[in-house]
Amino acid sequence: MPRRRSPSSSSSTAPRNRTPQPVRVRRRTFGDFVKAFLAFVALLALLVGVPFALAVTAGWPFPETFEPMEWLKQDISVGTFLSILTFVVWLAWAQFTACVLVEMKAALSGVGVPGRVPGAGPSQLLARQLVAAVLLVGATAASFTPGLSQLGQSLDGNQRPTVAAAQQTPGLFAQQQEQASGAAAALAEQASHAEAAASTGARQQGDTKFYRIQPPEGRHHDSLWEISERHLGDGRRYKEIFELNKDRTQPDGSKLSEASLIRPGWIMEMPGDARGGELVEMPDEAPELSPEVRQQIRDYDRTGDHAQGGGGGAAEVSVPEQRPAPAPAPDEAGGQEHAAPARETSTFGLPEALLAAPLLAAGLLGALGHRRRQALWQSAFAGIGGRRGMEPPTPTGDAQDVQDALLVGADPEGVRLLDRSLRGLAASLAAESRPLPTVYAAWLTKGDLHLQLAQPSGKPPAPWQLGQDETLWMLAKDDAGRYEDADTAAPFPGLVSLGTMDDSRLLLNLEAVPGIVSLSGSEADRAAVFASVAAELATNGWSDRMTITLVGFGEDLTPLAPSRLRHLDGIEALIETMEAETRQRRGALGAAGHDSVLTGRTGPAQHTRWAPHLVLLAAEPSAEDAVTLAELSADASRLGIGYLVGAGDGELPGAAWEMQITGEGRLLAPLLGLELDAQLLPAAQQRAVVELFVDADPERGPDGPGDTPPFLVDVSEQGRPAVYARLVGPYEIIGLDTPDGERSALLHEALALLLLHREGVHPRVLSSALWPRGVTDDVREALIERLRAWLGTDPDGTPRLGADATGRLTLAKSVVSDLDVLRSLYHEATQGRGVDSRAVRGRLLTDALVLVRGPLLADRPEGRYRWLGHEIVDAQLPLLVADTGLALSEFHMEKDRAEKAIEALNAALRTASSDERLWNELLRATHALGDPARLTALAADLLGRSGARGLPPRTEALLDELLPTWRDDAALAG
Repeated sequence: MPRRRSPSSSSSTAPRNRTPQPVRVRRRTFGDFVKAFLAFVALLALLVGVPFALAVTAGWPFPETFEPMEWLKQDISVGTFLSILTFVVWLAWAQFTACVLVEMKAALSGVGVPGRVPGAGPSQLLARQLVAAVLLVGATAASFTPGLSQLGQSLDGNQRPTVAAAQQTPGLFAQQQEQASGAAAALAEQASHAEAAASTGARQQGDTKFYRIQPPEGRHHDSLWEISERHLGDGRRYKEIFELNKDRTQPDGSKLSEASLIRPGWIMEMPGDARGGELVEMPDEAPELSPEVRQQIRDYDRTGDHAQGGGGGAAEVSVPEQRPAPAPAPDEAGGQEHAAPARETSTFGLPEALLAAPLLAAGLLGALGHRRRQALWQSAFAGIGGRRGMEPPTPTGDAQDVQDALLVGADPEGVRLLDRSLRGLAASLAAESRPLPTVYAAWLTKGDLHLQLAQPSGKPPAPWQLGQDETLWMLAKDDAGRYEDADTAAPFPGLVSLGTMDDSRLLLNLEAVPGIVSLSGSEADRAAVFASVAAELATNGWSDRMTITLVGFGEDLTPLAPSRLRHLDGIEALIETMEAETRQRRGALGAAGHDSVLTGRTGPAQHTRWAPHLVLLAAEPSAEDAVTLAELSADASRLGIGYLVGAGDGELPGAAWEMQITGEGRLLAPLLGLELDAQLLPAAQQRAVVELFVDADPERGPDGPGDTPPFLVDVSEQGRPAVYARLVGPYEIIGLDTPDGERSALLHEALALLLLHREGVHPRVLSSALWPRGVTDDVREALIERLRAWLGTDPDGTPRLGADATGRLTLAKSVVSDLDVLRSLYHEATQGRGVDSRAVRGRLLTDALVLVRGPLLADRPEGRYRWLGHEIVDAQLPLLVADTGLALSEFHMEKDRAEKAIEALNAALRTASSDERLWNELLRATHALGDPARLTALAADLLGRSGARGLPPRTEALLDELLPTWRDDAALAG
């Protein structure tokens, strides 16, 4: 078991006690009693003598009568000034008396540091020294205050921040939560040693040391304050000793629960920078101690790593307990659908990194689909000259492989469950008026979600349960399915996947880390980790607003999410930016009355929606810049700012958590007890992903791809297909026998996927679409052979299901769908023979509109065709139908056939009911009839359809032109 060590407050030179010494107890001397007597006399004179002398010589400070107006009328004389001076002296005495009472209470209670009396700096310091001297010969309180030797020091000097705090964070990570806040103060001292530390690549730490509480001698008792003062140089660091030993079993079987309640014979582990001859350093032998005491110290040392879930710097992380996987159930094809994706032995050249990153792949795939839909809609409403066309470009080469890998590896259901579970938890806590807990990480284990808390936060709201201990909250996959979409801010948007351990996936909450997370390793390996983190943060589905700043890498990644990602040229710009933002956030939190950003995301303040800012700095900073970053990150977790910084091969000054990426793709964090298979996005795949997004950019100019369909059908009488599938509306197949009933649904779905992708479908994409939870190679190959046999061959013997040079499955030209015919008819009418022949154009457009019988695959079975969520055909089809209806309407209006135009527009509206262009043309065609009553009725119908959102601006402007009284008519009707 790794040894617990506490971080040293200095960078260097604590003496190493290799030879244990017997414990010596400080005895009270005659001088101590003299100091105590003099302090008592001074207190008596100040507390009793001063008011007595004032009362005798100047009288009481309060007047006998209260007549303010009479006082103002009196002349100002020497007596007036004396009275004011006397009142000021009385106030000073009252303030000093309050300081004495505060210091006396704190000293006698033996717990905590005395509170500060407002505006009483020197007075409180004097009171503290006098009280300390009086109690110097007392029992337990004496050692809880500094000695008289510090009387000449300023109060600020006595209350300076502790250089290195060692208070542990409960929970599995068991890191030093106050390490980051202490780092800011310590780094001023570390700055002079930073260059040496960077060159040696190692940071010195003291050995684990122990102190044994001694029996009282006379009226003197050991106390944590005095132990801290002797061995750490500052009595206020007693909290570090308390936290290192809290709740650990002592030799007598009891436990330390309060800082003031320590017993003789107990053993205290000390911070690593403790020094002094009374300490015992392990594991060296201590011959001057009895064998029994040495054994007690060894036994106590072994309790350290599990007393607080891992203890100090050598904490371990335990993977949550895994539930047995559910028994596989047979699917409709006779195969087995597994609870987790089954490992497929063949990869067909697809990038393994994306196949092993289901959350990253789902985010990229969803963002890519959204980008392509944006391009389609911008294309639809753009001018003729800027029209990009209905068809997005078909990727090739590496981009095609990456797109297939995204389709295979994506787990959109897992993203949806994670998002709903976290928002549902936030909503439940808000309903109970409970704050969000600080979450350091999340584990996804076979669909179950485990949240790793920084400290115990009570019982979680149902259906969440406590996990292995009080710092783990667990939600079973079946219970997560009960959550619906909630209008709640994303509570933990900084969660990002780092890798897997066995069957568990770790997501680290970068936003909550108490300081900098450093990543060491080679530049190329670090870049793959940084790119993966940036891409997932930019596109994940469990976040709302977010800012991700990239420094030293990733300038080409910004097309993934221009609203989230920003790139800075260098660390100087980063430091300037973050200094300003840190000040701004700190001030905003204070003005809003929040302790941290978490309290601004839930409860009454959830409307503030504090957005995280995550900084990814791939280049290793200089020692001076590292110091500045550590100072900025000291309070970062409270402000919703996270830092992931590259560290080369050495250590990074001020880093709270340290990780290393190896050349074998292993992510190591020894102090956290982690060894993961890292989630990576290598350079080649990064470029391919960016290419997909750039090609789908809606802002691209008219030099983009044309609107020629990827597959054109012969629409003449001689072009009758051998197999014809009707997809626009209810699904029907003409030209094939109905397959076996148990296989029918699966084969129909496979054929539909192939018909919608005439460019070819990767076999693994096909299997992942049909079996999203995974399938084995033999089941997939059996399905492909069954599909090939069902489709049969053309008259020349060519199989209708073939494969291209890359192994992707393709359909013969003799197998077509009505969507292929619809696209071909529209293309021929607007860019082919219909351009030169009005009659041909009218006939082709009419034939195209007749094919439209409803939405795509209108009667698809529930639970199937989920892969359509990744497609954009559901957006393409309504736009294609609307374009066809608009073209046919224009054809009729050229000859003033308004009724025919209205008929064409109404036919298109049955499939594209939300297309504003159709409604506007319908208004124009109806106006052309010269029937105001009919136009008024259409306007009323359009208003009713628009609901609370109201009419679009362009439609309102058109109605103002065609029917100026429509607003009055709507008011009368309302």
